[in-house]
Amino acid sequence: MDTVKIGLIGFGIIGAGVVKIIEEGRSLLRRRLGADLDIVRIADLDIKTDRGVAIDPARLTTRADDVLDNPDIQIVVELIGGYEPARTFLLKALKSGKHVVTANKALLAKHGDEIFAEAEKKHLSIGFEGSVGGAIPIIRSMREAFVANRFCAIEGIVNGTANYILSRMTDGHGDFPSALKEAQVKGYAEADPTFDIEGIDSAHKIAILTRLAYGTPITLESISVEGISHITPEDIECAHEFGYRIKLLAISKYDGESIDVRVHPAMIPESHPMSNVNGVLNAIRVCDNWMQESILVGHGAGSLPTGSAVVGDIVEISRAILSGARNRVPQQSFQPGEIRTIPIKKIDEIQSEYFLRFNVLDQPGVLSTIAGILGRHGISIESVIQRGRDQYGKGVPLVMMTHLANEKNVRDALKEIDPLDVICEKSILIRVEN
Repeated sequence: MDTVKIGLIGFGIIGAGVVKIIEEGRSLLRRRLGADLDIVRIADLDIKTDRGVAIDPARLTTRADDVLDNPDIQIVVELIGGYEPARTFLLKALKSGKHVVTANKALLAKHGDEIFAEAEKKHLSIGFEGSVGGAIPIIRSMREAFVANRFCAIEGIVNGTANYILSRMTDGHGDFPSALKEAQVKGYAEADPTFDIEGIDSAHKIAILTRLAYGTPITLESISVEGISHITPEDIECAHEFGYRIKLLAISKYDGESIDVRVHPAMIPESHPMSNVNGVLNAIRVCDNWMQESILVGHGAGSLPTGSAVVGDIVEISRAILSGARNRVPQQSFQPGEIRTIPIKKIDEIQSEYFLRFNVLDQPGVLSTIAGILGRHGISIESVIQRGRDQYGKGVPLVMMTHLANEKNVRDALKEIDPLDVICEKSILIRVEN
C-alpha cells in the first residue's frame, strides 16, 4: 500500500492533536485514503514534555531543518504560529518542492500574497482549513461547495475566547474582568489575551475569508478593528431590553464596488441563529446570490477540532499526490490571473444603526440637548431608555437606538457631545447588525 510521508513543525496543543488523530484513526484514514499517512519527523524546541500521545522518540528533533531537508517528506505541516520563523519555514518547504499545511491565520493574513505566489509558481498545494473556524469547514465550503455563488457578505463569531467572555456576561456571571479571569482559569484564554479580546485574531480570519470570497488581496491595516474590553454588563442588559445580544463580529460586505471589512462588538437580534451561539463555539454566516444565507456552527479552536481540520487538509493533499493531480482547486479560490484589487471602504463611510450609551447628570433638558446635537448631524433616534442612577451616584445612564446613520456623522456628533458639562464619562457606541 502507498504511503504519504509527513513532517510536522510544532508539537504543541494543535500538533499533539494532529498526531493523536492520525495515530488513533490510522485504520479509518487508510480505508478512506487508500494509503497510509506516516509522520516521519516532528520538530519542536521542546521534545521532552509529555504530549499525551504515543510517538517514537527517534522521530523527534529540535531542528526544523531535519523536516525541511528530508527528501522523503512530501507534506510539511507548520503549527508553530506567529510570523517568523513560520514564514521562512513554509517558503523553504515550498521551494524544496513540498506541499504545506498550516493553521497559521496571522501568517496568511500578513504574508499570504508571498506564500500563495510561491505555491503557484511551484504547482504545489497549501492547506489552511484550520486557520479559520477550527473544525468548521468554511474554507473548503467557500472554495468548492459554494464555487458558483457570488458572495455579498460574511459575518462571523470567529474567536472562542471573546465569545465565551460575552456569553458569561450575558448569563449574568460578572463583568468583563471576572469573565476574562474565568476564561484564563479554564484555559480558554491565554495569559496575554490581547489578540483575542481586542479583535486582532478575528481580523486575521476575516482577512483570509475576504480574500477567498471576493478574489482580492487585503492588508490587515485596511481592516477597522475594535475589541470587547469596554463592554459592560449594563450594555448587555440594555441590549436585551431592545431585543439584542452583543457578539464580537468579523464582518465583510461587498456591494459590487468596494468592500466593507471590520471587526467590532455588534448587537444582533435575539431571534437570529447566531445570537444563540455561546461559549467557545464559532459561527460563520455567508450570504450570496443563490442561497441567500448559510450558517456554519462548530468548535472554533482546540487541539482536536483544529487538529481535525489540519488532518482533513493532509488527506486532501495526499489524494492529489496519489492521483497525480496538480492545483485541482485554486489556492485563493480564484485563478491566479483573476485576483484583483478591490477598494476597501473606510469605517467613516459605512451606514449602520447604532446603540449609544451616555452617562449624564440628572438635569432637565439633557435629553433634548443630546437629541438636538444628533439631529444636527443627521442622526434620527428610534428609541430611548433612561435608567436609574448608577451604583456610584455619579450620573444617569441614557441609552438610545438610532435609525440608519452614517458612521462619520455619528462620530462627529459624539465628539461634540462628550465634552458637555452634563456628560459624566466617555460615551459608548455599539453598531447594530440586523
